[in-house]
Amino acid sequence: MKVVIIVVQKFLIEDIAMKVLVTGGLGYIGSHTCVQLIENGYEPVIIDNQSNSKQEVLNRIELLTGCKPLFFHGDIRDEAFLDSIFSKHDIDAVIHFAGLKAVGESVVKPLEYYDNNVNGSLVLARCMKKANVKTIIFSSSATVYGDPETVPITEDFPTGNTTNPYGSSKHMVEQCLSDLFVSDGTWSITLLRYFNPVGAHSSGIMGEDPQGIPNNLMPFIAQVAVGRRDKLAIFGDDYPTQDGTGVRDYIHVVDLADGHLAALNYLSNKSGLHIYNLGTGTGSSVLDVVNAFSDACGHDIGYEVKPRRAGDIAECWASTQKAEKELGWVAKRTIAEMTVDTWRWQSSNPNGYED
Repeated sequence: MKVVIIVVQKFLIEDIAMKVLVTGGLGYIGSHTCVQLIENGYEPVIIDNQSNSKQEVLNRIELLTGCKPLFFHGDIRDEAFLDSIFSKHDIDAVIHFAGLKAVGESVVKPLEYYDNNVNGSLVLARCMKKANVKTIIFSSSATVYGDPETVPITEDFPTGNTTNPYGSSKHMVEQCLSDLFVSDGTWSITLLRYFNPVGAHSSGIMGEDPQGIPNNLMPFIAQVAVGRRDKLAIFGDDYPTQDGTGVRDYIHVVDLADGHLAALNYLSNKSGLHIYNLGTGTGSSVLDVVNAFSDACGHDIGYEVKPRRAGDIAECWASTQKAEKELGWVAKRTIAEMTVDTWRWQSSNPNGYED
Protein backbone atom coordinates (compact mmCIF):
# COMPACT_ATOMS: atom_id res chain seq x y z
CA MET A 1 0.00 0.00 0.00
CA LYS A 2 1.09 3.61 -0.54
CA VAL A 3 0.34 6.74 1.46
CA VAL A 4 -1.51 9.41 -0.49
CA ILE A 5 -3.49 12.55 0.15
CA ILE A 6 -7.06 12.13 -1.06
CA VAL A 7 -10.10 14.37 -1.03
CA VAL A 8 -13.31 12.71 0.08
CA GLN A 9 -16.50 14.77 0.09
CA LYS A 10 -14.50 18.06 0.29
CA PHE A 11 -12.49 17.05 3.37
CA LEU A 12 -8.72 16.77 3.04
CA ILE A 13 -7.49 13.72 4.94
CA GLU A 14 -4.34 11.69 5.07
CA ASP A 15 -5.07 8.05 4.54
CA ILE A 16 -3.84 4.85 3.02
CA ALA A 17 -5.05 4.23 -0.53
CA MET A 18 -7.94 1.82 -0.24
CA LYS A 19 -7.60 -1.30 -2.37
CA VAL A 20 -10.89 -2.19 -3.99
CA LEU A 21 -11.43 -5.55 -5.66
CA VAL A 22 -13.57 -4.90 -8.74
CA THR A 23 -15.15 -8.06 -10.14
CA GLY A 24 -16.03 -7.72 -13.81
CA GLY A 25 -13.79 -4.66 -13.87
CA LEU A 26 -13.09 -4.87 -17.62
CA GLY A 27 -16.79 -4.73 -18.41
CA TYR A 28 -18.77 -1.68 -19.43
CA ILE A 29 -19.76 -0.31 -16.02
CA GLY A 30 -16.80 -1.82 -14.19
CA SER A 31 -14.21 -0.16 -16.43
CA HIS A 32 -15.78 3.29 -16.11
CA THR A 33 -15.94 2.82 -12.36
CA CYS A 34 -12.26 1.88 -12.26
CA VAL A 35 -11.42 5.16 -13.98
CA GLN A 36 -13.40 7.11 -11.39
CA LEU A 37 -11.81 5.13 -8.55
CA ILE A 38 -8.28 5.85 -9.74
CA GLU A 39 -9.03 9.53 -10.28
CA ASN A 40 -10.28 9.74 -6.69
CA GLY A 41 -7.33 8.07 -4.99
CA TYR A 42 -8.49 4.45 -4.80
CA GLU A 43 -6.49 1.47 -6.03
CA PRO A 44 -8.66 -0.97 -8.00
CA VAL A 45 -7.66 -4.62 -8.36
CA ILE A 46 -9.57 -6.10 -11.31
CA ILE A 47 -10.70 -9.66 -11.89
CA ASP A 48 -12.63 -10.61 -15.00
CA ASN A 49 -13.19 -13.83 -16.96
CA GLN A 50 -13.52 -11.79 -20.19
CA SER A 51 -16.70 -13.53 -21.26
CA ASN A 52 -17.98 -10.16 -22.44
CA SER A 53 -14.94 -7.88 -22.27
CA LYS A 54 -11.52 -7.40 -23.83
CA GLN A 55 -7.95 -6.99 -22.62
CA GLU A 56 -7.66 -3.70 -24.50
CA VAL A 57 -9.83 -2.07 -21.82
CA LEU A 58 -6.81 -2.08 -19.49
CA ASN A 59 -4.87 0.05 -21.96
CA ARG A 60 -7.76 2.48 -22.23
CA ILE A 61 -7.95 2.82 -18.43
CA GLU A 62 -4.23 3.56 -18.39
CA LEU A 63 -4.59 6.07 -21.23
CA LEU A 64 -7.28 7.96 -19.31
CA THR A 65 -5.72 7.84 -15.85
CA GLY A 66 -1.98 7.26 -16.30
CA CYS A 67 -2.33 4.12 -14.20
CA LYS A 68 -2.78 0.50 -15.28
CA PRO A 69 -4.59 -1.39 -12.50
CA LEU A 70 -3.61 -4.85 -11.37
CA PHE A 71 -5.59 -7.35 -13.43
CA PHE A 72 -6.17 -11.06 -12.95
CA HIS A 73 -7.97 -13.24 -15.47
CA GLY A 74 -10.30 -15.59 -13.67
CA ASP A 75 -13.84 -16.51 -12.73
CA ILE A 76 -15.58 -15.61 -9.48
CA ARG A 77 -16.91 -19.16 -9.29
CA ASP A 78 -13.31 -20.38 -8.87
CA GLU A 79 -12.91 -20.35 -5.10
CA ALA A 80 -9.20 -21.17 -5.13
CA PHE A 81 -8.57 -18.30 -7.54
CA LEU A 82 -10.43 -15.84 -5.32
CA ASP A 83 -8.70 -17.12 -2.18
CA SER A 84 -5.33 -16.45 -3.80
CA ILE A 85 -6.33 -12.87 -4.65
CA PHE A 86 -7.46 -12.13 -1.11
CA SER A 87 -4.38 -13.78 0.41
CA LYS A 88 -1.88 -11.92 -1.77
CA HIS A 89 -3.50 -8.47 -1.80
CA ASP A 90 -4.66 -6.39 1.12
CA ILE A 91 -8.22 -5.88 -0.15
CA ASP A 92 -10.33 -3.37 1.80
CA ALA A 93 -13.62 -3.55 -0.09
CA VAL A 94 -15.29 -5.24 -3.06
CA ILE A 95 -17.40 -3.75 -5.85
CA HIS A 96 -19.15 -6.70 -7.45
CA PHE A 97 -20.13 -6.28 -11.12
CA ALA A 98 -19.33 -9.74 -12.51
CA GLY A 99 -22.32 -11.54 -13.97
CA LEU A 100 -24.49 -12.06 -17.02
CA LYS A 101 -26.86 -9.18 -17.70
CA ALA A 102 -29.21 -9.61 -20.69
CA VAL A 103 -32.92 -9.91 -19.90
CA GLY A 104 -33.87 -11.69 -23.13
CA GLU A 105 -30.94 -14.08 -23.03
CA SER A 106 -31.75 -15.00 -19.43
CA VAL A 107 -35.16 -16.30 -20.52
CA VAL A 108 -33.42 -18.66 -22.95
CA LYS A 109 -30.50 -19.58 -20.66
CA PRO A 110 -31.81 -19.46 -17.09
CA LEU A 111 -29.42 -22.04 -15.67
CA GLU A 112 -26.38 -20.15 -16.93
CA TYR A 113 -27.69 -16.97 -15.30
CA TYR A 114 -28.31 -18.59 -11.93
CA ASP A 115 -24.91 -20.27 -12.03
CA ASN A 116 -22.97 -17.12 -12.98
CA ASN A 117 -24.90 -14.56 -10.99
CA VAL A 118 -26.07 -16.41 -7.88
CA ASN A 119 -23.48 -19.13 -7.44
CA GLY A 120 -20.68 -16.74 -8.36
CA SER A 121 -21.83 -14.23 -5.75
CA LEU A 122 -22.02 -16.91 -3.07
CA VAL A 123 -18.47 -18.05 -3.78
CA LEU A 124 -17.30 -14.43 -3.64
CA ALA A 125 -19.05 -13.77 -0.32
CA ARG A 126 -17.62 -16.97 1.15
CA CYS A 127 -14.09 -15.96 0.15
CA MET A 128 -14.62 -12.46 1.54
CA LYS A 129 -15.74 -13.94 4.85
CA LYS A 130 -12.62 -16.14 5.05
CA ALA A 131 -10.45 -13.10 4.31
CA ASN A 132 -12.37 -10.93 6.81
CA VAL A 133 -13.25 -8.41 4.08
CA LYS A 134 -16.73 -7.24 5.03
CA THR A 135 -17.47 -4.31 2.75
CA ILE A 136 -19.24 -5.04 -0.54
CA ILE A 137 -21.12 -2.91 -3.06
CA PHE A 138 -23.32 -5.11 -5.22
CA SER A 139 -24.33 -4.24 -8.76
CA SER A 140 -28.04 -4.95 -8.53
CA SER A 141 -30.83 -3.89 -10.85
CA ALA A 142 -34.23 -2.25 -11.06
CA THR A 143 -35.46 -5.58 -12.43
CA VAL A 144 -35.78 -6.79 -8.82
CA TYR A 145 -38.96 -4.66 -8.65
CA GLY A 146 -40.61 -6.69 -11.41
CA ASP A 147 -43.52 -4.90 -13.07
CA PRO A 148 -44.30 -2.07 -10.63
CA GLU A 149 -47.86 -0.89 -10.15
CA THR A 150 -46.76 2.75 -10.14
CA VAL A 151 -43.75 4.91 -10.97
CA PRO A 152 -41.43 6.39 -9.86
CA ILE A 153 -40.02 3.43 -7.94
CA THR A 154 -38.77 3.94 -4.40
CA GLU A 155 -36.45 1.59 -2.52
CA ASP A 156 -39.29 0.34 -0.31
CA PHE A 157 -41.28 -1.03 -3.25
CA PRO A 158 -41.90 -4.79 -3.09
CA THR A 159 -39.22 -6.95 -4.71
CA GLY A 160 -39.13 -10.54 -5.87
CA ASN A 161 -42.05 -10.53 -8.29
CA THR A 162 -39.55 -10.55 -11.13
CA THR A 163 -40.42 -11.11 -14.78
CA ASN A 164 -37.25 -12.85 -16.01
CA PRO A 165 -34.38 -15.01 -14.73
CA TYR A 166 -31.92 -12.11 -14.88
CA GLY A 167 -34.04 -10.12 -12.44
CA SER A 168 -34.63 -13.20 -10.32
CA SER A 169 -30.89 -13.84 -10.09
CA LYS A 170 -30.29 -10.27 -8.89
CA HIS A 171 -33.06 -10.59 -6.32
CA MET A 172 -31.65 -13.90 -5.09
CA VAL A 173 -28.21 -12.35 -4.57
CA GLU A 174 -29.80 -9.44 -2.72
CA GLN A 175 -31.57 -11.92 -0.44
CA CYS A 176 -28.38 -13.90 0.16
CA LEU A 177 -26.45 -10.74 1.08
CA SER A 178 -29.30 -9.51 3.28
CA ASP A 179 -29.32 -12.80 5.17
CA LEU A 180 -25.55 -12.59 5.51
CA PHE A 181 -25.91 -9.21 7.20
CA VAL A 182 -28.58 -10.59 9.55
CA SER A 183 -26.14 -13.32 10.55
CA ASP A 184 -23.28 -10.86 11.12
CA GLY A 185 -24.09 -7.19 11.63
CA THR A 186 -20.46 -6.09 11.22
CA TRP A 187 -20.75 -6.27 7.43
CA SER A 188 -21.26 -3.17 5.28
CA ILE A 189 -23.42 -4.34 2.39
CA THR A 190 -24.69 -1.90 -0.23
CA LEU A 191 -27.21 -2.90 -2.88
CA LEU A 192 -27.23 -0.45 -5.78
CA ARG A 193 -30.35 -0.94 -7.88
CA TYR A 194 -29.65 0.86 -11.08
CA PHE A 195 -31.76 1.35 -14.06
CA ASN A 196 -30.52 1.50 -17.69
CA PRO A 197 -26.83 2.40 -18.07
CA VAL A 198 -25.92 4.05 -21.38
CA GLY A 199 -23.38 6.51 -22.73
CA ALA A 200 -19.59 6.47 -22.77
CA HIS A 201 -16.60 8.35 -21.44
CA SER A 202 -16.66 11.88 -22.87
CA SER A 203 -13.18 11.37 -24.36
CA GLY A 204 -14.49 8.75 -26.78
CA ILE A 205 -11.75 6.39 -25.54
CA MET A 206 -13.99 4.09 -23.53
CA GLY A 207 -17.53 2.84 -24.08
CA GLU A 208 -19.81 -0.15 -24.37
CA ASP A 209 -18.59 -2.92 -26.66
CA PRO A 210 -20.83 -5.98 -26.37
CA GLN A 211 -19.64 -9.15 -28.05
CA GLY A 212 -22.03 -10.52 -30.63
CA ILE A 213 -25.47 -8.98 -31.14
CA PRO A 214 -26.13 -6.27 -28.53
CA ASN A 215 -28.85 -7.10 -26.04
CA ASN A 216 -29.37 -3.50 -24.93
CA LEU A 217 -30.87 -0.57 -26.79
CA MET A 218 -28.12 2.07 -26.97
CA PRO A 219 -25.24 -0.08 -28.29
CA PHE A 220 -27.57 -1.54 -30.92
CA ILE A 221 -28.58 1.95 -32.05
CA ALA A 222 -24.91 2.98 -32.13
CA GLN A 223 -23.98 0.01 -34.30
CA VAL A 224 -26.82 0.83 -36.70
CA ALA A 225 -25.67 4.46 -36.82
CA VAL A 226 -22.08 3.49 -37.63
CA GLY A 227 -23.14 0.97 -40.28
CA ARG A 228 -22.33 -2.29 -38.48
CA ARG A 229 -26.00 -3.31 -38.48
CA ASP A 230 -28.82 -2.62 -40.92
CA LYS A 231 -31.59 -1.49 -38.59
CA LEU A 232 -32.82 -1.48 -35.02
CA ALA A 233 -35.49 -3.87 -33.80
CA ILE A 234 -38.03 -2.17 -31.53
CA PHE A 235 -39.74 -4.84 -29.49
CA GLY A 236 -43.33 -3.68 -29.13
CA ASP A 237 -45.09 -0.43 -29.99
CA ASP A 238 -48.36 -1.27 -28.23
CA TYR A 239 -47.42 -0.62 -24.62
CA PRO A 240 -49.63 1.80 -22.61
CA THR A 241 -47.02 4.57 -22.91
CA GLN A 242 -46.80 7.96 -24.63
CA ASP A 243 -45.77 6.51 -28.00
CA GLY A 244 -46.39 2.79 -27.47
CA THR A 245 -42.74 1.90 -26.92
CA GLY A 246 -41.18 0.88 -23.62
CA VAL A 247 -40.15 3.63 -21.20
CA ARG A 248 -36.98 3.32 -19.12
CA ASP A 249 -34.78 5.43 -16.88
CA TYR A 250 -31.54 5.80 -18.86
CA ILE A 251 -28.53 6.85 -16.80
CA HIS A 252 -25.10 7.89 -18.08
CA VAL A 253 -22.47 5.30 -17.21
CA VAL A 254 -20.16 7.95 -15.69
CA ASP A 255 -22.97 9.17 -13.43
CA LEU A 256 -23.46 5.54 -12.45
CA ALA A 257 -19.75 5.09 -11.76
CA ASP A 258 -19.86 8.20 -9.58
CA GLY A 259 -22.74 6.61 -7.68
CA HIS A 260 -20.50 3.67 -6.77
CA LEU A 261 -17.80 6.08 -5.69
CA ALA A 262 -20.27 8.02 -3.52
CA ALA A 263 -21.41 4.79 -1.89
CA LEU A 264 -17.83 3.72 -1.23
CA ASN A 265 -16.89 7.11 0.23
CA TYR A 266 -19.91 7.25 2.50
CA LEU A 267 -20.47 3.66 3.54
CA SER A 268 -17.15 1.80 3.64
CA ASN A 269 -16.81 2.31 7.39
CA LYS A 270 -20.51 2.09 8.21
CA SER A 271 -21.83 -1.37 8.96
CA GLY A 272 -25.36 -2.00 7.78
CA LEU A 273 -27.51 -3.07 4.86
CA HIS A 274 -27.81 -0.07 2.54
CA ILE A 275 -30.11 0.06 -0.50
CA TYR A 276 -30.20 2.79 -3.15
CA ASN A 277 -31.74 3.37 -6.56
CA LEU A 278 -29.37 4.88 -9.10
CA GLY A 279 -31.22 6.54 -11.96
CA THR A 280 -32.20 9.96 -13.22
CA GLY A 281 -35.78 9.98 -12.00
CA THR A 282 -37.02 10.52 -15.57
CA GLY A 283 -38.40 8.02 -18.06
CA SER A 284 -37.62 8.07 -21.79
CA SER A 285 -39.21 5.91 -24.45
CA VAL A 286 -37.35 3.85 -27.01
CA LEU A 287 -38.37 6.33 -29.70
CA ASP A 288 -37.14 9.22 -27.53
CA VAL A 289 -33.71 7.60 -27.50
CA VAL A 290 -33.80 6.84 -31.23
CA ASN A 291 -34.66 10.47 -32.02
CA ALA A 292 -31.97 11.81 -29.68
CA PHE A 293 -29.40 9.56 -31.31
CA SER A 294 -30.45 10.73 -34.76
CA ASP A 295 -29.73 14.28 -33.62
CA ALA A 296 -26.35 13.21 -32.20
CA CYS A 297 -25.13 11.40 -35.32
CA GLY A 298 -26.79 13.65 -37.88
CA HIS A 299 -28.87 11.07 -39.71
CA ASP A 300 -31.94 8.89 -39.25
CA ILE A 301 -31.77 5.55 -37.46
CA GLY A 302 -33.52 2.79 -39.41
CA TYR A 303 -35.77 0.56 -37.34
CA GLU A 304 -38.54 -1.99 -37.55
CA VAL A 305 -41.15 -2.91 -34.98
CA LYS A 306 -41.24 -6.50 -33.74
CA PRO A 307 -43.38 -8.31 -31.16
CA ARG A 308 -42.72 -7.71 -27.48
CA ARG A 309 -39.94 -9.71 -25.85
CA ALA A 310 -40.70 -12.10 -23.01
CA GLY A 311 -39.91 -10.52 -19.67
CA ASP A 312 -40.13 -6.88 -20.77
CA ILE A 313 -42.39 -4.39 -18.97
CA ALA A 314 -44.04 -1.16 -20.12
CA GLU A 315 -42.32 1.47 -17.99
CA CYS A 316 -39.78 1.75 -15.23
CA TRP A 317 -38.04 4.75 -13.70
CA ALA A 318 -36.55 5.61 -10.35
CA SER A 319 -37.09 7.81 -7.40
CA THR A 320 -33.55 8.94 -6.54
CA GLN A 321 -34.31 11.03 -3.44
CA LYS A 322 -32.71 8.60 -1.00
CA ALA A 323 -29.36 8.50 -2.83
CA GLU A 324 -29.37 12.28 -3.14
CA LYS A 325 -30.16 12.78 0.56
CA GLU A 326 -27.83 10.18 2.06
CA LEU A 327 -25.01 9.92 -0.49
CA GLY A 328 -25.09 13.43 -1.86
CA TRP A 329 -25.27 11.89 -5.33
CA VAL A 330 -27.43 12.91 -8.26
CA ALA A 331 -27.24 12.02 -11.95
CA LYS A 332 -26.20 15.09 -13.96
CA ARG A 333 -26.13 14.07 -17.62
CA THR A 334 -29.06 14.31 -20.04
CA ILE A 335 -30.28 11.96 -22.77
CA ALA A 336 -28.69 14.32 -25.31
CA GLU A 337 -25.31 13.98 -23.56
CA MET A 338 -25.72 10.21 -23.31
CA THR A 339 -26.31 9.87 -27.04
CA VAL A 340 -23.58 12.37 -28.02
CA ASP A 341 -21.01 10.54 -25.86
CA THR A 342 -22.11 7.17 -27.22
CA TRP A 343 -21.79 8.42 -30.80
CA ARG A 344 -18.35 9.89 -30.09
CA TRP A 345 -17.22 6.51 -28.75
CA GLN A 346 -18.77 4.43 -31.54
CA SER A 347 -17.72 6.68 -34.40
CA SER A 348 -14.15 6.78 -33.04
CA ASN A 349 -14.15 3.02 -32.46
CA PRO A 350 -16.45 1.60 -35.17
CA ASN A 351 -15.38 -1.95 -34.38
CA GLY A 352 -15.25 -1.44 -30.63
CA TYR A 353 -12.14 -2.40 -28.71
CA GLU A 354 -9.53 -4.02 -30.87
CA ASP A 355 -6.83 -6.07 -29.13
